[in-house]
Parts: sequence; C-alpha cells; structure tokens
Amino acid sequence: MISYFTWVEFDKSVELIANKCKFLKLSGIYGVPRGGLCLAVALSHKLKINLISEPIKNSLIVDDVYETGITLNTFKDIEGAMFFVIFSKIKPTWWNTLYISEKKEWIVFPWENTLNSQSDRDDFIKKRGLN
Repeated sequence: MISYFTWVEFDKSVELIANKCKFLKLSGIYGVPRGGLCLAVALSHKLKINLISEPIKNSLIVDDVYETGITLNTFKDIEGAMFFVIFSKIKPTWWNTLYISEKKEWIVFPWENTLNSQSDRDDFIKKRGLN
C-alpha cells in the first residue's frame, strides 16, 4: 500500500512538532539524512533554532519515518536529546511521533519523486531484509 503525504500535511506536522518543542531548551536540530532533512530545516526556521550537522547533547533529532529503528537507535543515548518522527510503524517507546502507520504502508513524501515510489520501497525492503 502506498500513501502520499502532501505539503499541506507536512506543514501541519511541522506546526504540531514545533508546538510540542517550543518551550524546550534545545542546542540545535538534527535531521537524519535523507528523510529527516526537510523536517529539520522547516523546524529550524519555525523554532528559530540552529540546524546542526550532527546530533549533540540536548538536541532535537528528527526523521520522517520510524520503520525498523536502525537509524534512530544509533542516537538513542545522546544525553538530553528529544526524538520526533512524522510516522512510526510501531508504537513509540522512547521517541515521539505524530502518526502511527501500518507496517505495510509506504509513505511518499512531497519532496520525493513519485515515479520512483515502488523502486524506492523495493530497495528499502531489500536493504533491510524485510522480504
């Protein structure tokens, strides 16, 4: 199943995350490449907090999707870090999410090439051994 996430939905998501983080003392915002970069830039502008090139103590670390945990788990032990994803394929435990989606659902974000959606999904599944 492929779902398409729009710019309007993205903007709403930025607003929601910004509202949950606006009173935090954050040292910067880090976006996990590639999926988290657009979100990090948008939040950096919205919250007027520097975009950083690597996660540090007390930073906001963002990504588009929590699928297997492989990516975010590498940053889990950063002191004082807060984690946000737009979509999570499982119920969050130590990270925050706006939406829970089905494991089978493939989400195409507005900055992605829709013509490559199926091949991007297939490549991801193959690389992660999720067949």
